[in-house]
Parts: sequence; C-alpha cells; structure tokens
Amino acid sequence: MSIKILFFASLKEQVGLSQVQSPWQEGLTARQLWQQTTHTEFPTNVLVARNQAYCEADTLLADGDELAFFPPVTGG
Repeated sequence: MSIKILFFASLKEQVGLSQVQSPWQEGLTARQLWQQTTHTEFPTNVLVARNQAYCEADTLLADGDELAFFPPVTGG
C-alpha cells in the first residue's frame, strides 16, 4: 500500500527528489504527504495533481495514487 510522489521543476531541486514512494494511510491528504516527505510546511503557491488531474491540497488520497507537485505555471 503506497503512493507515488513526483516533484517537478524547481520543486525537484528544492526537495532534492524527483520521485519517491510513500506509505499510504487512511485519511492522508496531499498537504500532509508533502509535509511528511519534505519536513516543511506546504507552500501556498504549489499546484497538486492526483492521478494526472489537478486537485486541492486537502484532497484525500487512496492507495496506489500518483501525486505530483508543481510550481506555479506562467507563460504567454
């Protein structure tokens, strides 16, 4: 029972990881998983995707989920 976590762009450099597996536990949110993995508070501007669909940081996770964290996206 685990969750695959992906870090992209500057977050990958900040955290020092591109991906990691983490144990899943009932009631776990994306925000809590960030805090457990990075040992830092969840940044207000980070985007979260669960199974390749954007979601809120307080979204509950399920066993086998893929969770991705992205810095804010800009462009023009």
